[in-house]
Amino acid sequence: MHEDAIKFGDRVLIVDDVVATGGTTAAQAKLVEKMGGELVGFCFLVELAFLNPREKLKGYDVFSLIVCDK
Repeated sequence: MHEDAIKFGDRVLIVDDVVATGGTTAAQAKLVEKMGGELVGFCFLVELAFLNPREKLKGYDVFSLIVCDK
């Protein structure tokens, strides 16, 4: 992400195809907040729930269209 991609006060929704462990997504959240953005939530096509990604995303609004338990 370019250093001026997010301006202070921008509201940001992170959209991705798959969330597995949530590590990369949590890093994205920190980057958005460090740049002064307001993270409003995450939206995923597929969530691999058996890898517990929501543990790393506590405190954020998370929406997944498909949740795979196994």
